[in-house]
Formats: sequence, structure tokens, C-alpha cells
Amino acid sequence: MTFFTVVIRGLWRRPLRTGLTLAGISIGIAAVVALVGMSRGFEKGWQVGLKARGTDIVVSNRGGSLTPKPFDASVRDRIAGLPHIAATCNLLVEVTSVEESDLMILSAREWGGFAWNNLELVSGRMPRDATEEAAVLGQTAAEVLKKKIGDPIQIETKKLTVVGIVKGGALVEDGSVILSLPLLQGIIGAPNQINAIDIGVTPSTTEQQIKELTRQIEQLVPEVRAVTVSEHLSHNEGFRLVKAMSWGTSLLAILVGVLGVMNTMLMTVFERTHEICVLLAVGWTRGRIMRMILYESALLGLFGGVIGVAIGAIGVQVLSATPAIKGLLQPDLSIALLGLSVVIAIAVGIISGLYPAWRSSRLNPSQALQAG
Repeated sequence: MTFFTVVIRGLWRRPLRTGLTLAGISIGIAAVVALVGMSRGFEKGWQVGLKARGTDIVVSNRGGSLTPKPFDASVRDRIAGLPHIAATCNLLVEVTSVEESDLMILSAREWGGFAWNNLELVSGRMPRDATEEAAVLGQTAAEVLKKKIGDPIQIETKKLTVVGIVKGGALVEDGSVILSLPLLQGIIGAPNQINAIDIGVTPSTTEQQIKELTRQIEQLVPEVRAVTVSEHLSHNEGFRLVKAMSWGTSLLAILVGVLGVMNTMLMTVFERTHEICVLLAVGWTRGRIMRMILYESALLGLFGGVIGVAIGAIGVQVLSATPAIKGLLQPDLSIALLGLSVVIAIAVGIISGLYPAWRSSRLNPSQALQAG
């Protein structure tokens, strides 16, 4: 009988208990994959959306929330003359309920601003001017809201008409209700208020010059934050809270897995006292006994991790297709995240097995005679 045969036999000795332990680990790892994958997907989706609009720098309020707090639109006039700025566009973006959809992106854009340029008409037309009571829907938003050209759409207390269906080159753009900035300002009663300024820099601008430009903007208008597209969500307090909560919830689920594996391995040691003592009596070293228990717990972690990754990947794809979330994000299930999740599961197994392994190595061979 080989060393690994003993290890595998130890796991199969109590298949029901082993299965329940695997379930505990799998749930924890599935939580990591789902929650972290969705938060990363949210971040990536917004960054891709900003780049699709041709945005290089985002200016927003320093106040913390998922969508930035409004500030006066005159800020744009104060910074528009700075070097390397090719174009600016005022925006008012809200994530709110629209009719039957609990979460929908409302993206109000300055009429004539460059943020309209990436929108490609699929059907219908664009609004005629900034005052027309009309909206265009991204393809995904139209599907979620079940709207077609000519249908009414209720935004807060205002009823608008859907005049166009567009695709914007990014999931966030396709999942948005897009309208003119003055229209949304009037609907929510916030004249001259915006919560973001998209800035496009001149083509020859270097990364260093962009960094310097963000510093100049913040120096000129201390109440706002200017960041590059890649840094935008990492500086957002609301998103950082979501990210922290996703990891925190995942760690709690993993802790349950740790306790489950530790309990299983302790029970294994108690039930196999006679076997372990015999192995010590026939020449197995205490180090080898410890390795046997650690290998068993590590294998539990490995199998639980693989199953958890599969469950999490399937679950998050199903969840992202639901009407409540569809159009807001595309989960980022990268190989790095899936690999990290499996490594975490193996680490959970090893850590959980340390005490049971140490305890097993403290047994005395003479106990084999007493147990017999």
C-alpha cells in the first residue's frame, strides 16, 4: 500500500462527511468567484465604457457614493482652457429604477458633446435637439425594458419617447438610457448640476502630461477629483466599499469552510487512532503522519476549490443574465481569479489540517495495543 493510497482511503472512509466538507469549501470558493468576479466586472465595464466614449480623464466630486455627487457645471469652464485638453463633455449619470427595472443607468450628456459620438444607431434616430422630450436606449437597455421605437418611457415623473436604439461599443453604454443633459436636469430639479466631466486630451499627450493635467485640474478646482480612466473607479469610495464588502462576505464563507475541514480532520484523527499508532509502530515517522493528514486536508481543499470555481462561474453567468443586473456588468472571470480561488481553497485545506496533523503526530505507538 503506497502513501497516496493511504491518503485517498482516509478521505473515502466517511464519504458522506467528506462530501459535506467539500460542499462547505465549494460554497466559500463559489462566493469568492461570484462576488469578486462581479465587482471586477463592474469596474472593467465602466472603464471600457469610458474608453469607448473617447474619455481620457474623469472629473468628479470628491464626495463618496456609487455615482458621484452633483456639482456646478461651471467647473468645466474653469478648466477647459488648460493645456492638452482637446474636448470636454458635462454629464449627469444616475443608477436608478426605470419602470420595471430596479437598476438602470441614466446617462445624460451635454448636447453636442463628444460623449454622443460613439453611439451607433441600430434603429430610429437621435434626438433632434437638447429640448426634445426623447431618449435613446442602448441595445441591452431596450431588451431589459422591452421597448421599441416610438414607445413611451417613464423617467421619474416625466414621460419621454424612445426615438432610437443604439450600440455604444461597451456593455455599460449598451445598458444605458441616454438623454440630453438639460432634460434630466429638469426632470430631477437640478438645473446647472452635473456629476462628471469627461475630458479628451490631444492625441500627442503623454501619460506624464496627463498626470500633470489631473494635478493642475485639482489645484485649480480643489473641490473636485481628476483621475485617469484606469484610476476612476479605484478612487470611488462607493465602489471601494462594494469591493471590500465582496471580499468580506467571501472571507466569512471561507471561514465556514476552514471550520468544516478542521472538524472533519479532527474526527478522522480520533477515528483512526489505532491505524495511526500501528503506522508509527511499524516505522512511520511522526513527520510522515503529519504529511498524511495535511495531504488529505489539502486534497479536500483542491477538490472543493475546483467544484466551487465551477459553481461560482455558472452561478455568476446566470445572475448577470437576470433583468435586475443585465446591462450593468459583465463578470470578469479571468484565469487569474479562478486560479487564485483554487489556491485559496488549497490553503484553506492546509491551514485547517495543521492542528489535526500535529495532534495525530503526538499519538503514542503503545496506544495501538490499548485500542486493539
